[in-house]
Amino acid sequence: MKQSFGFLVFILTVTMSVFSQNSSVDSLQQVLKNTRNDIDRTELFNAIAVEYGANNPKLMQHYAEKALQLSKKINHRLAEGSAYQNMGNANVVLGNYVLALQSFSNAQSVFEAEMEKKAGAEKEENRNALARAYGSIGIVFSEQSNYSKALQYHLKALKIYEQTKNSEKLTRVYNNLGIVYKSLGEDFKALTYFIKCFKIQEKILDPAIGITTTNIGNIYLKQRDYTRAFENYSKAKLFFGKYPDQRGLGELYNNLGLFYKKTGNKGKALQNYALALEAFNSIEDKFGVSDTYFHIGEINLEQQNYKEALLNTSKSLQLSKELEVTEQIQDAEKRLSEIYEKLGDSQQALTHYKLYSIAKDSVSNHENIRNSVRAEMNFEFEKKETLQKEEQEKREIIYQEQAKRHQLQIWYTVLLVLSLCGIGFLIYSRIQLKKNLTLQKDLAEYEQKALHLQMNPHFVFNCLGSISSFIVQNGTDSAIKYLSKFSKLMRLTLEYSKETLIPIDKEIESLQNYLELEQLRFNQKFSFSIVKGNDIEDDMALPPLLLQPFVENAIIHGLIPKKEAGTISIDFSLNHENLICSITDNGIGFNKSKELKENLVSVHKSMALDITKKRLEMMQAYTSKKAKVEIEELNDNGSISGTKVVLKLPIQYIK
Repeated sequence: MKQSFGFLVFILTVTMSVFSQNSSVDSLQQVLKNTRNDIDRTELFNAIAVEYGANNPKLMQHYAEKALQLSKKINHRLAEGSAYQNMGNANVVLGNYVLALQSFSNAQSVFEAEMEKKAGAEKEENRNALARAYGSIGIVFSEQSNYSKALQYHLKALKIYEQTKNSEKLTRVYNNLGIVYKSLGEDFKALTYFIKCFKIQEKILDPAIGITTTNIGNIYLKQRDYTRAFENYSKAKLFFGKYPDQRGLGELYNNLGLFYKKTGNKGKALQNYALALEAFNSIEDKFGVSDTYFHIGEINLEQQNYKEALLNTSKSLQLSKELEVTEQIQDAEKRLSEIYEKLGDSQQALTHYKLYSIAKDSVSNHENIRNSVRAEMNFEFEKKETLQKEEQEKREIIYQEQAKRHQLQIWYTVLLVLSLCGIGFLIYSRIQLKKNLTLQKDLAEYEQKALHLQMNPHFVFNCLGSISSFIVQNGTDSAIKYLSKFSKLMRLTLEYSKETLIPIDKEIESLQNYLELEQLRFNQKFSFSIVKGNDIEDDMALPPLLLQPFVENAIIHGLIPKKEAGTISIDFSLNHENLICSITDNGIGFNKSKELKENLVSVHKSMALDITKKRLEMMQAYTSKKAKVEIEELNDNGSISGTKVVLKLPIQYIK
């Protein structure tokens, strides 16, 4: 039985400032042909995208992209945000939640940036658009079972709609919050939001009130409060009579079937399931029909009516296969195996049990893929959210500093005119200068942390993929060993991720773990050594993860393409006022590696060198001493013998 009914009702509910949602695509296309004004054209593109909605998500995405390109060209920010919103909606319908989240996040950024620039009606429109973006992000997280994030963004949307007193949108958010809390098992909170939703819908005569009333009945049914459950189901039936919705009505009859099954009236349950079939068939909702046949088969089995149980479960299985609903296929195959066992047909029982096992494995694989996508989506979103937060903090600091400077100029003029306290003004100026220098230092550290966040995030997913491969290949011991080293590396990374400098020994420990992980991953394809000079003191330090990208490049682009086993050596030493870090490999060489990458169909652009150069510039600005990186190709009697990377850093200490 479906539990997330109503999610897409919210996500596909958008408003248009100029064109009515009831306009047909043909009439909008005709208007578009006769329109030359780019502002009107962007809004028309968005309007056409909305018209396609859930019926044709690919065309919705196509017109949203047109709106996005034109709005960027003419700097029409509200239309740009709406285009991102429509692209996100299209990707939700297509099931591509990673791209959907990116689009909704982009819409959020646009609307947040415009919030302070607008006034009056435009500001109100922008606030509602921002609330839609928040709600859409919440829905994506709900679909990916990340309920804490879903709540965070639904509540952001709720706050705006409560301020703007947008009753229709409030009902959508209340309903979605109820569904999230129901998924979390917090029935009391879910019921609270469903009832809030119902009261507003009753007041504004919202056609979706039947769905909310059904949701309320479901909560009472789960709590075994059968009297209140039946009362709400009865109300829902009246609402669906007033506001026809065959899909909602089919869901109601299915829930009534479950109600009668739980209260021991299986005859009534079957009658309601028959009505559900009638409702779903009227709109050709195969998923609803398949779900209902499965429920009927369950009652047939309990009544020991094995012939009917076999017939109805087989119908459910056939539709599930057409729809490729793996979970339903799994349940139906298991049910058929049980029925044939009851009928004494052990051969068919075994056949369907084997098919059930295959479907179960498929469900497990799909769940693993979904978890990987969810992890990738969350990681990218968290990274972007962190960067946005840091950018916002920097903007606020700069704004505050500008305000302080403006205030200083006013005081300077007043003090100059009145000829008061020149010495006091000088002292005040010195204090402001000191604050400014402190601010520049803080900004440099923020930028270095932001650059640090960009350092090779896909390494985490490579490791998870390798662990998954070990498990699939029954390499349990290798997987456990790999996972242990991976967790240790992650602990070290997280422990020092907020630090500007870490001790050299900790960097060596991190590199040791990383190289051991890569040895496992590439089946001992290479060996390595790490040497630290005796004259290096314990409290000497360097920025975290500074060497890891070069070590990774040495492995991936230097040693792996090589046929024979290779070696990597890492050396830390002192030379006058510099800390020398060198990474040497005996791979195919820098130029050959570059040539191989250029011949690939799809080339991954490595940012390691650019990011490291920026980090070195930060270090140079902070210490006022030179910091640079040199890369040379090693040559042995005319033949390439490897690559050497040398970083010359100013000596720094842990304070």
